[in-house]
Amino acid sequence: MMRFGIYAMDWAAFALAGVLTYWLRFDMDVQPIDRPFAQLIFGAATVMLLVSSMIYRSWRGGQLLAMLGRVGLGWLVTWGVVMTWLVLTQTGTDYSRLWLTSWAVASLLFSWLARAMAYLLMSGLRSMGVNHLRVLLVGSGDTVASVRKRVKASAWTGYKVVGVSDGLNEKALDFAISSLEPDEVWICQPPGDMKVIQQIMHALRHSTANIRLLPDMGMFNLMNHGMTQVLGLPMLDISSSPMAGFNLVVKWLEDKLLGLLILLLITPVMLGIAVAVKVTSPGPVIFRQKRNGWNGETINVYKFRSMYVDNAPPDSVPQATKDDPRVTPLGRFLRATSLDELPQFINVLQGRMSIVGPRPHAVAHNLEYRELIPRYMLRHKVKPGITGWAQVNGLRGETDTIEKMEARVQADLYYIENWSLWLDLKIIVMTIFKGFVNRNAY
Repeated sequence: MMRFGIYAMDWAAFALAGVLTYWLRFDMDVQPIDRPFAQLIFGAATVMLLVSSMIYRSWRGGQLLAMLGRVGLGWLVTWGVVMTWLVLTQTGTDYSRLWLTSWAVASLLFSWLARAMAYLLMSGLRSMGVNHLRVLLVGSGDTVASVRKRVKASAWTGYKVVGVSDGLNEKALDFAISSLEPDEVWICQPPGDMKVIQQIMHALRHSTANIRLLPDMGMFNLMNHGMTQVLGLPMLDISSSPMAGFNLVVKWLEDKLLGLLILLLITPVMLGIAVAVKVTSPGPVIFRQKRNGWNGETINVYKFRSMYVDNAPPDSVPQATKDDPRVTPLGRFLRATSLDELPQFINVLQGRMSIVGPRPHAVAHNLEYRELIPRYMLRHKVKPGITGWAQVNGLRGETDTIEKMEARVQADLYYIENWSLWLDLKIIVMTIFKGFVNRNAY
């Protein structure tokens, strides 16, 4: 939500600068703001919002000047767009040059001032213990001591070291993860010591925390990972979610707008299915099952009930098989056509799921497969979806072998590593033509 507040602040600062400079130039007591001027102010402020969201970076642990530099870059791009528009539409002479110049200068100053105030406000709140991120340090020696010193001296960044583990004892590290529940894990080991790092990564395979490595400075050109600046230290992003910054906004809009539209369109179908479920077998219409969502959070996922009540406990582990006696005749049709999953659009509007993403597995299945498949828990770096890359590529239904589950996980990780709005739209279109009916869905 902090990001959305920053975007709104950028829009307001840009628009306010335009209105105030208009008042000073034309005296609002005499002449109200003209529609063309109002439209230009609104349009330019919206462009600033879009540009700002594209280049936004969280300044937690960063420097004020670096953040102001990004604001300046957004301002420069915005005014480049505005000037190009005025030239192409040949409307530049319709506006006062003095006003345009004053607005340009004021918009930069207002944007800088707003960001600086937000920076100081958040720094103050974090110094008082608000909005902290819990950090577990893995390593030993001077590196750990240095990082702890930096964190302690920089309380305004909002990072808080909640524990230290040497990483050599897997059980101890696993206990630290489960008991401390860190938001981030910082590995303070030289990248050259690959054996120790591999042991640490194996121990962290169940964690959904952001995992970062403090690498040797000489290794930068050899690494092909994303980088994050924290407390002035460059860190390699070994495991982090793509849903941040502008990506998060795009995904949120996609889910809310498309989700609402689709739910409105399928409501008659859902009502018909609900009546059919109620008439054909006793029990509730909606089946609720606890599954793991974003960052491993436990959520309730909704489906139309497709099994007899006595044979479908909420925490049931066995997957449905061919000719499974637990499945009702109607349920067999609903499962084969994926119509039983339509209530999950309610989960989407609740914010628990996305339209597109890795399918959520039952909690018990996660506990089983995370021990068998490397990187399995990385599926939870995004919200689970109603459909996904695995489903449109035929990897749905019963996973009666470890190889089938591995193939599904690899498809999910491909989606996460290559996420884009266009990939989501492609998957949605593919689902319409080939993702509903599957002969492996029982």
